[in-house]
Amino acid sequence: MDHAKKRSAVAVMRHKVLDEVRFLRSWIDRPLMVGAVAPSSPQLAKLMASYVDPARPGLVAELGPGTGVVTQALIERGVAPSRIASIEFDGDFYHVLHQRFPGVHFVHGDAYRLRQGIAPWLDPTLAHPLAAVVSSLPLFTRPLPERLRLLEDSFALMPPGAPFIQFSYALVPPVPKGAARFEIERSSWVVRNLPPARVWIYRRPA
Repeated sequence: MDHAKKRSAVAVMRHKVLDEVRFLRSWIDRPLMVGAVAPSSPQLAKLMASYVDPARPGLVAELGPGTGVVTQALIERGVAPSRIASIEFDGDFYHVLHQRFPGVHFVHGDAYRLRQGIAPWLDPTLAHPLAAVVSSLPLFTRPLPERLRLLEDSFALMPPGAPFIQFSYALVPPVPKGAARFEIERSSWVVRNLPPARVWIYRRPA
């Protein structure tokens, strides 16, 4: 391995270690807000991004981006950075994200106030200004009515069939079927994640 490749590999490893330290520190400080002790794996992030259709018009709202693993996967999926509006509660993560992803619209705030957070970038000419919502929030830490309200607020901004994408470590869906009128799809387990996780996809039927 030449010196340039070696330096690049060292830099990648350093970022990875620093991100894991940030996550652990944030989890210790605010376990109910962070909900994870380590960033999502690239495999999980890629799977979440795969449910986003880059050709669908409108913004992609990202909730709880952390250190940006899913943000990167969305960009690699073909979503332009200027089409991503991302809400992050943790101040340290927010500043890291700004440095790593120029062009993405980052908001330092509460993802459960979705419309207010992304309002500056919503296209008023679109009846449904969101193409998808991609969430890494620890939904199980909030009461079911709050989870359901977030889902309904998201559906109000998306056309029928557009996805609300959520990962979880649990065996049951974060918002159970029957709580409202929506369809649920689930992925298989991503075992190359710590801990293993799966993706839940919610859609409002036409």
